[in-house]
Amino acid sequence: MTAWNAEQSADFRGPLDVTRAATAVIDAQDTVIGWSPAAERLLGYRPHEIVGRSVATFLWSEPTPAVFPLPAEVRGNEIRIARHRDGHELIVATAVCPLPGAGTAERILVATELNDLRLWESQLALLHGLATQSPVGLAIYDTALRLTWCNAAYEQEIGQPFAEFRGRRADDLYSGGKFVTKGHPSTLDAVMHQVLDTGKPFLDLHFQGRPPSDPETDHLWTCAYYRLQDADGNVLGVCEDAFDITDRYRAQRRLALLVEAGRGIGTALDVMATAEKITEVAVPEFAAAVTVDLSRVVLEGEVPATSDPAVISLIRVASHTAEESDQDGTHRQQPPTRVASQSPVRYPPGSPQDRSLSSGGLVLDDTVLVVPLRAGNSALGLVTFIRGAGSAVFDSDELALADELVARTAVSIDNARRFTRERTAALALQRQLLPQHVPEQSAVDLAYRYLPTDDVTGVGGDWFDVIPLSGTRVGLVVGDVVGHGLQAAATMGRLRTTVRAFAQLDLEPVELLSRLDDLVGQSAEEQRGDPGASDGTYTDVTTGATCLYATYDPVSRRCVMARAGHLPPAIVDPDGRLSFPDLPAGPPLGLGGLPFESMEIELPVGSLLALFTDGLVESRDRDIDHGLDTLGRVLSDRHATLEELCDRAVAELLPDGTTADDTALLLVRTRELDTSQVSEWELPAEPAAVGRARDLAIEQLNQWGLDELSFATELVVSELVTNAVRYADGPIQVRLIRDRTLLCEVADTGHTSPHLRHSGEEDEGGRGLFIVAQLVQRWGTRYTRSGKTIWTEQAFPTTG
Repeated sequence: MTAWNAEQSADFRGPLDVTRAATAVIDAQDTVIGWSPAAERLLGYRPHEIVGRSVATFLWSEPTPAVFPLPAEVRGNEIRIARHRDGHELIVATAVCPLPGAGTAERILVATELNDLRLWESQLALLHGLATQSPVGLAIYDTALRLTWCNAAYEQEIGQPFAEFRGRRADDLYSGGKFVTKGHPSTLDAVMHQVLDTGKPFLDLHFQGRPPSDPETDHLWTCAYYRLQDADGNVLGVCEDAFDITDRYRAQRRLALLVEAGRGIGTALDVMATAEKITEVAVPEFAAAVTVDLSRVVLEGEVPATSDPAVISLIRVASHTAEESDQDGTHRQQPPTRVASQSPVRYPPGSPQDRSLSSGGLVLDDTVLVVPLRAGNSALGLVTFIRGAGSAVFDSDELALADELVARTAVSIDNARRFTRERTAALALQRQLLPQHVPEQSAVDLAYRYLPTDDVTGVGGDWFDVIPLSGTRVGLVVGDVVGHGLQAAATMGRLRTTVRAFAQLDLEPVELLSRLDDLVGQSAEEQRGDPGASDGTYTDVTTGATCLYATYDPVSRRCVMARAGHLPPAIVDPDGRLSFPDLPAGPPLGLGGLPFESMEIELPVGSLLALFTDGLVESRDRDIDHGLDTLGRVLSDRHATLEELCDRAVAELLPDGTTADDTALLLVRTRELDTSQVSEWELPAEPAAVGRARDLAIEQLNQWGLDELSFATELVVSELVTNAVRYADGPIQVRLIRDRTLLCEVADTGHTSPHLRHSGEEDEGGRGLFIVAQLVQRWGTRYTRSGKTIWTEQAFPTTG
């Protein structure tokens, strides 16, 4: 049974209704005794002209043959030919109604022109079709917003006979549904109330919910709401037009996902970023959760040798979960997650992932969809799409979409993998070359140039470095390896890394070069046991390398330097006077036999220190003395910037831009920390010094406006001074430096280095240094001729 029935259709008055049609009252002798205005309009007779005359005056006595079938609603009546007062004939439909007990009036004759009847019949057919055939759901709600009528499409959407839900409210029929169009009320009740109150219709609103006929699936409708009122303007209710666009919406969503995937996936040659992007694209539009698992070797730029689930090692590299509801009912979107842990992912035998790896194909298991990432014949990993409980399973169109998304991702991951492999090889070499970024420090201003002989690979055997050290000091190093090209560059990289490691131990220049010399000698001996090439030849490019290492302290302005067979630095004082300090040469690295010696000099603020390799000042057509004179002349310009001096030095010493030997040039101009940035105290090695040191430190922090660091600094000073009092002799030096960080130093005459250790539950001490390590950014030990210095660094509080 549909919502459209005979009972409801009878409410629509037709053209034979006595209130609208031409009517004549007739007595038993077929004489007209009554005549309506509508009859006068239809047939032209005025009442006084027709009353008292026979019906035959205007109506033939016999009915017209049944060539004009009547609609069911008026069937049983007749179609006749009537004569107008002016004589022309017209075809009318007639109906006769008896009038029992009405005196002389026996019956009433009702007539209407046949064209009016046909028009009404067509309108009735249209209404009937709208009620039974329209795919658009139509419903009428009264002013109390209760359902009074609906068509067959609406009834089918509900899934029940109309009689069972007639009189219910819309929000009751679609419990939990909501409008997703922004800027409008969210509930059906609110929308209809607004239409009733204002008369303003709502068009093309999108409503999302689960209809009673399909309670497990979200549907989307496009809806319109408008007010119904009669000819006098009385409000009758609200009409709702609703069309289910779920399939169209899903198709549009699939297309949008592909567009988004094309726009986002593969834009970066990064395996992890690509894996994250597919999870971001697919959630929440396609799945509630997505995970990406890749073979471990893919991250290393290689291709898995097998996809056997018993052999292949997969790791989870990305996951994304749809928004979740908090306890207060609000929603929070979970961002894509790059999985930090790279532990293997194990799948139980028979799981969808296990079956996908075994078959190499797509596997669908209820709301879990697993699609393999493949590049050619190689399996790179898996993408798993998961829908939540109660969600629709993946249909055939969505399976094709998932396959397309994963195929695009696989191509991008494979490209990123290839790039990773090539880049890893390049970075392995690059990491051993020159510093890509000069670290920030307060000791010196600097500029540099590097010109390798091998312009194909862009690498060589010369190097320089700038190494921040404790106490705001800076380490400066320049070196030269025998030979050119990749082999020399690889050797240079090892030496540079070793120098940085030794420098971080705060070794004096002499000790650093001594240790580096020992290491180079040991490495040469070890490599001589390796043929190194298929013909058994061996080329030692490590032995004979030269190096100059210097440290500069912007607090004391003291510079300590030592060299291993390298050219001495050039120094230009603030007045422009050039000198090459008489620094003992020392042997090249790896040769041994002679000790290294250092020189300590005080540099005025603004002094220029130039460290360079012989490729800058020496060539086949120019001796080294001439090159040094030219370099000194260039550097003596006190008004030029460091960058300008670098350019001029290269332009004059290497005029054609090429060099027969690798060339490195490092220029630094010294700075000095202002006295207001440094506070230093000498305290006796006695217990009372601990409290005194704390008070001095806190007072200085207050003057510097660093009250937020007082608590941590108080603990640091207490622990370090306590250790100095307990384990060392002689006076204790406490120093605070306000630079890019807050430095705290405690120096004593002891040479024993403190160590972190784990204290037992019953130990009374041993935890202090561990606490210090947790409070500071960095800490360490620096040894001097007179003892050692324990130093710490704390970052400044961030400003809001």
